[in-house]
Amino acid sequence: MLRIRDLNGWYGPSHVLQDISLEVDRGEIVCLIGRNGAGKTTTLKTIMGLLDRRSGSVIFKEEEILAAPAHVRFARGLAYVPEERRIVQGLSVRENLRLGLVASKAKHEETRRIEDIARIFPRLAERLEQEAVTMSGGEQQMLAIARAMIARPDLVMLDEPSEGIMPVLVDEMFDLFRRMKSEGTTILLVEQNVELALAIADRAYVLDQGMIVHQASAQALLADDEIKERYCSV
Repeated sequence: MLRIRDLNGWYGPSHVLQDISLEVDRGEIVCLIGRNGAGKTTTLKTIMGLLDRRSGSVIFKEEEILAAPAHVRFARGLAYVPEERRIVQGLSVRENLRLGLVASKAKHEETRRIEDIARIFPRLAERLEQEAVTMSGGEQQMLAIARAMIARPDLVMLDEPSEGIMPVLVDEMFDLFRRMKSEGTTILLVEQNVELALAIADRAYVLDQGMIVHQASAQALLADDEIKERYCSV
């Protein structure tokens, strides 16, 4: 579904990503893991088209999208949930969910889509009319994921979804990722909790200083304490 070849990305003059190559097959959960500052978030932003300077190849569903703006990538079925969540202050949960349909061709299905997403996220179903920013951090993270999912993307990129969330909600969230996968959603996941991420993933790539330094099945990486210690400690 997603094939990256020799991807480079820059923040100003800084050459942050250096010839990244990776693949994500339909129906997989693939993890990007590495120490803080390794380039994980930059990789997701570059794939989404959020960095001005980039080079290489980003092929999504057999179509080259490197030059496409972010909103076009989203309309084609590629979604990104940033670490910052970006819940809009002053809007209810329902209104935040509606924002996920702005660039979608399914705006006429708004009522049904919100009902469907509320069944998947029962915590949000109880709070549809509540101002979104008054919810807990974990509930806001679920809203950010639900807002991306309401457009029914083919691939969702998640950046540190467990950051700052109480353990009970983290477990609930990762159960949700398993369900998303079972229902056909493909996931590219950046996650600080390496063991939790690898427990639900099919494969993983390890980044270090903007380069892919290792790739393996999730199970192989779970068993490789040396790799985790060397590249994945915070």
